Amino acid sequence: MTHQRYSRRWFAGVVGVAAAGIAHAGVGGGGFALPEVMSDQAVKAISELLAGRTPQHGRVRLEIPKLAENGLSVPLAVEVESPMTAKDHVRTVHIVSPANPIATVARVHFTPRSGRAFLSTRIRLADSQRVLAFAEMSDGSVWAGDASVVVTLGGCLDPVL
Repeated sequence: MTHQRYSRRWFAGVVGVAAAGIAHAGVGGGGFALPEVMSDQAVKAISELLAGRTPQHGRVRLEIPKLAENGLSVPLAVEVESPMTAKDHVRTVHIVSPANPIATVARVHFTPRSGRAFLSTRIRLADSQRVLAFAEMSDGSVWAGDASVVVTLGGCLDPVL
């Protein structure tokens, strides 16, 4: 298998152009700003998730430890403020990790019968980063929250034993 090597300058330029394109499209508005450096895969995943919508900051609370000694299993909890009625409820919560090889870490669906838009799980993180949570609502709006975590030992690149 042949691997092509890219310079840091090339990679920074590609990521910068992609992030600027998303910001120009309105993604960074509404008080929520995306991380400045994201992988191409993260840019694509967020663009597809938002589909031209602008995320609003608030209503989404993401909790993750500020320091994770091991990225193999990092606890994470997300709660979205919503009455969870037929007319006003959370449809889907997306967890995005911009520094992971596969940016979309989780996608959880809710209905009004869920009663509460809350999830708690453990995720793998490749590196220190700002983890993002997006909540798609029944009215089509998207709300976002984020939290930063320092990972001392990455969990996505360990060889399989």
